[in-house]
Amino acid sequence: MTQGSLRDAGRYEPDSPYAWLRLVLALVVGTVACVGSWSVVVVLPAMQGEFDTLRSGATLPYTCAMLGFGAGNVVMGRIADRYGIMVPIVVGGLLLAAGYTAAGLSHSLWQFAAAHGLLIGIGSAAGFSPLISDLSHWFRRHRGLAVVCGASGSYLAGVVWPQVINWGLAHHGWRVTHFGIAVTALVIMLSLAPFFRRQPTAATLASADVHSAGVRGDLGLSANQLQALLCVAGFACCVAMAMPQVHIVAYCGDLGYGVARGAEMLSLMMLLGIVSRVGSGFVADRIGGTATLLIGSLMQGVALFLYLWFDGLSSLYIVSALFGLFQGGIVPMYAVIIREYLPARQAGMRIGLVMSFTVLGMAAGGYLSGVIFDYFSSYRMAFLNGLAWNLVNLAIACWLILRTRQQSEQRVQVAGR
Repeated sequence: MTQGSLRDAGRYEPDSPYAWLRLVLALVVGTVACVGSWSVVVVLPAMQGEFDTLRSGATLPYTCAMLGFGAGNVVMGRIADRYGIMVPIVVGGLLLAAGYTAAGLSHSLWQFAAAHGLLIGIGSAAGFSPLISDLSHWFRRHRGLAVVCGASGSYLAGVVWPQVINWGLAHHGWRVTHFGIAVTALVIMLSLAPFFRRQPTAATLASADVHSAGVRGDLGLSANQLQALLCVAGFACCVAMAMPQVHIVAYCGDLGYGVARGAEMLSLMMLLGIVSRVGSGFVADRIGGTATLLIGSLMQGVALFLYLWFDGLSSLYIVSALFGLFQGGIVPMYAVIIREYLPARQAGMRIGLVMSFTVLGMAAGGYLSGVIFDYFSSYRMAFLNGLAWNLVNLAIACWLILRTRQQSEQRVQVAGR
């Protein structure tokens, strides 16, 4: 190997300055791409009036976007495993541009929902699990921190885009706002895509596969068994998570505070969610992904409980802030756990599959909360429904912790004989 190739190998090693630069640009891409998760939340009240539908009907475009996002996480994750992350970024930019253009031209709820399900949702997926799985290959010592920072693009989108879209609705209307999003996504994502052409080396992937096989044996579960458990946990936590995230704008409107206050609470929730995600990365690098998941799940349940007792304007700001601060690190922990225990060469597909279940949970939770509201004319039962699902997630996290301890104790007993 020549000196030049040795220098290149060192330059592109895990945890190198190049890896951190890649993380920064991935955060930009994720923030732009994940607009699809938030735009429909902000325009939900306008869509309900525009298409003359019930609250559950108005949440249909969000549900379709989440279904497309879930499918896109699996498909684009698989593409990233095979061809690298640049291809999903390019495809995602094109799909978002087409989707927001089609949404801006829609004249019925079904057209608007189809644009979100078939184009926007799938395009937004390019900025989530494929980026997370790609970043996980470029970090070793700081993998937990890198994964949660990459995943924070979706929350940073929740900070930036609701305010931008709210301004666009007030000054230009929802159609022109959607056209503006189309142009922005196309220009930024296609401009940054060439930077991501480089892929991790075969030696890096092989070393990671050996490590994951060893720790998975310590856990005592097969790869598919652990995958299934994480899918169920991801679905459950996000059914719970969807209630405040999807309905906080409409909830504030119903209470008489106005949708602008709800949009501010959503942005505050997402801003503190970023703090939570970054903090959970530091914690995960020290105590592991499973223990960090357990802490996040417990605290999310506490925040949901608080929503049942406080509905004043000031108290809603505080509870929404706490909710964002408590739950932000939950979803990225599934990616951290997968990289700890499952094959690195399948990271894109496996992370994408779990993330698709989290998205399905968001879709189901958002729609189910709307149905519950229509039936009871109140969000109280919807919050209780979220709490019940959160307990399912908490139970799985506890079981994984106990399973690990039991296996460790058994190994010690066998070694002592």
